Amino acid sequence: MCTRALWSSGGEPGKGIVVVGRNMDWMEDTRTNLWALTRGIARDGMTSGETVRWTSRYGSVVAAMYDVVCVDGVNEKGLAVSGLYLTEADYGERDERRPGLAISVYGQFLLDMFATVAEAVAWCETSDYQVCSAALGSSGKPGTGHIALADAAGDSAIIEFLDGVQHVHHGTQFTTMTNSPPFDQQIAALPDYAGFGGVKPLPGTTQADDRFVRTAYYLAHLPATDDERQAIASVLSVTRGAAQPFGTVDPARPNISATRWSTVADLTDKVYYFESTTSPNIVWVRLDALDFSPGAPALKLDLVSDPDRVGDVSAAFAPGETLAYLPAGGTTS
Repeated sequence: MCTRALWSSGGEPGKGIVVVGRNMDWMEDTRTNLWALTRGIARDGMTSGETVRWTSRYGSVVAAMYDVVCVDGVNEKGLAVSGLYLTEADYGERDERRPGLAISVYGQFLLDMFATVAEAVAWCETSDYQVCSAALGSSGKPGTGHIALADAAGDSAIIEFLDGVQHVHHGTQFTTMTNSPPFDQQIAALPDYAGFGGVKPLPGTTQADDRFVRTAYYLAHLPATDDERQAIASVLSVTRGAAQPFGTVDPARPNISATRWSTVADLTDKVYYFESTTSPNIVWVRLDALDFSPGAPALKLDLVSDPDRVGDVSAAFAPGETLAYLPAGGTTS
């Protein structure tokens, strides 16, 4: 499932308007709402044994899959986190002596605690933590995935766990991510294609490795702009080119699924856009219009029961209970 694309509209990392977009592809409706979460919230990693504990430093807006999984979002400093499915992800056998982070709350932890990609990567590389999976959706399949980070300076990182070992790819050159195979294999295959030094034509299937090549190619050919509207439209045009139509679901392979929704985060001006494939409208949230101060209520934008919203919905969030994340080993079904 899913495609992620990071672009700086000035033609160089961090220059112009920095925009990151992603598609959420999944085998069924993800019943996703948007939440605005404040500073000063005490959380834990939702795992058995030792668990990571923290209090949020930064406010954030997140897209919550099934209202229990932080699968995408941006914080008030312009750090964006996207969780994408990865069949090969393996977090290792649970060692309850190691502080754990449920996959459902991993992205929220990064948004809560870090202002930049470099800060988040430094913590991940120096901390003996363990990510733990949960079952997502009616199929009960494990929610195994990898994480993409981006910030307002155009920095980027891809974090994967293979055979229980963390792999971090950190650098502004890592602008594209899809699903299988693991990221190092995606990067290694790119030079085989026209536009990247090879002779293979641009691929057009729904396979994750083909979407990776197409997305990288289209990003490389976007014209520079200093116009915010054009920058958002540019990244949307790339993610739409990687979107998958209904009818492509393969129950045995969640990475071959229809696109359910897309987001675009303007990391320069701190605006978060959301587009559902079952609604003709795009909505957006301006983070500077929200109250992230400690003690302010958690706010929810209900897009499941009210899918016909349109435009700037910053003032449409309503107080809701604090978002309760799915514990490791739990299931959404």
